[in-house]
Amino acid sequence: MRKDFIREILEEVKQNKLSVDEALEKLKTLPFEDLKFAKIDHHRYLRRGFPEVIFCSGKTISQITDIAKSLWEKSNFLIATRASHEIYEAIKKVTPEAVYYPEARIVVAGKCKKINHPEKIILVVTAGTGDIPVAEEAKVTAQMMGNRVETLYDVGIAGIHRLFQNLGLVRSANVLIVVAGMEGALPGMVAAMVDKPVIAVPTSIGYGTNFGGLSALLSMLNSCSPGIAVVNIDNGFGAGYLASLINQMNRVEK
Repeated sequence: MRKDFIREILEEVKQNKLSVDEALEKLKTLPFEDLKFAKIDHHRYLRRGFPEVIFCSGKTISQITDIAKSLWEKSNFLIATRASHEIYEAIKKVTPEAVYYPEARIVVAGKCKKINHPEKIILVVTAGTGDIPVAEEAKVTAQMMGNRVETLYDVGIAGIHRLFQNLGLVRSANVLIVVAGMEGALPGMVAAMVDKPVIAVPTSIGYGTNFGGLSALLSMLNSCSPGIAVVNIDNGFGAGYLASLINQMNRVEK
């Protein structure tokens, strides 16, 4: 439930256009709406500045659409991650404004937050082309949260000269998200060359002893380069969210 929605209700009460009881009826789903199988946190936007996001994995189409309908009715905004094209088609019946980003596997509807500081760049970097889906999840998330996002893909350590040729872009970023599978060495390399926070994202891309991303995760956690935060395996959404919080620190919301 967005602040402007609540402000509009309060203004209508103040101007006697809406009774107190009518206002309470509109606000009755705060702090959450109980759908039995899910409790929708409509209060999250007020607490965190961004509404609840639907994680589609493990949910039925019916559950996803019911949650989407609830979120859309209260805020005219929704994001669904790990979404298939089938899920997109179902959400599109809830709101025709739904847009699908197939590589990121994200469905969004509604306007993203305004970019108030376009000079503050979040740069998403990948070691390989196979890491791009996770990187795209991070990119779309950060964009919807009101950030300028640039990308630099396929600059892993097997051809580290590709990274060096883009040092201007790398050093211009305010926050960096570095996505890598295999042995996961790239975030440490990037962190050694910048004075900005680096968010490392291990991916499940790799051969057998990659152990589904575990080797990359452990490498990133054990990096000797300071200034690195590590999110879970394939968690592009978490990286994009964290990068946005860092990028928008000290911003006074009007």
